[in-house]
Amino acid sequence: MNKALGDTDTQSRTHLLQSTPETVHWGYFDGALEPVLTVDSGDRVVIECVSGGPGWMPPPSSGFKVLPDLKLIHEKVKQGTGNHILTGPIAVRGAAIGDVLEVKIVAIALRQDWGFNLFRAYGGTLPEDFPYYRLIHVALDKATNMATLPSGLQVPMRPFFGQLATAPTKSFGRQNSKEPREFGGNIDCKELTAGSTIYLPVWNEGALFSTGDGHAAQGDGEVNGTAIEASLTGTFQFIVHKGSGRGMKWPRAEDATHYYSMGLDLDLDRAMREATQQTVDFLREKKGLSTADAYALASIAVDFRVAEAVDAVQMIYGAIPKKIFKQNPEYWKR
Repeated sequence: MNKALGDTDTQSRTHLLQSTPETVHWGYFDGALEPVLTVDSGDRVVIECVSGGPGWMPPPSSGFKVLPDLKLIHEKVKQGTGNHILTGPIAVRGAAIGDVLEVKIVAIALRQDWGFNLFRAYGGTLPEDFPYYRLIHVALDKATNMATLPSGLQVPMRPFFGQLATAPTKSFGRQNSKEPREFGGNIDCKELTAGSTIYLPVWNEGALFSTGDGHAAQGDGEVNGTAIEASLTGTFQFIVHKGSGRGMKWPRAEDATHYYSMGLDLDLDRAMREATQQTVDFLREKKGLSTADAYALASIAVDFRVAEAVDAVQMIYGAIPKKIFKQNPEYWKR
């Protein structure tokens, strides 16, 4: 990355952004939205998020409680074309078109003891086999970190935000929250848990970051159309990298063990090509490999996985092991 602004802890402040009718937008992204909070590069923000429309709430007989702010949002906020309730946008001072916004996901916490999963006719990867609607509510236990399905089966939780985005170019107008794009959005990458970082190209002054679509657990592919959808609180740190976004086609990410390249397209085969190309570009630009060596390494050592295959624009990501570079330190000095 090029020069970063305000990326030291000594310069940073921590803000709280609650989920209220005044701080969310429902079902869309729009570069014309006014920021609900403005912060400096290096600052942290604790962001509250909520999930689910009124028809997806648990019945009173379930014993599950619906958050008061979610009820208020249902009453007062007009839904757009998508289903995701997004908190933001947040403007980061100094961010300009052509920059990259580094978003460190510092911590993630559950806000409630339940989540939901649903599928609908015409949705998911097997629409012809499931031509009906089904909604289930899932108990979430923070103490054991387990989710219990109505069937009694339990799965471990690994919370993450499906939606992480800067705003699209203002001239594009309002965009549905369903499809991930070059600004991020509904990428549904389960690797972006606490401790990971995503790098998002900036398309507007201030970057205008929003997040939401909390998931308690999800498998790669999200094949029936939803994960365990849940309301989460995330702590994020924002760092602006000047001029680093020029030529960056899709978001990138990393965690302690891997770098992640991404490829998006309406066609899954083309999304695979995009993810492969982005992997080659990353290895060439950031690790100094020749194009041929990068292509070879992508085939030998990189795992390509389907993040989601159900949102029209589909996403494949390449997991590049960091240990390769640690095991061969002398090579990278050549």
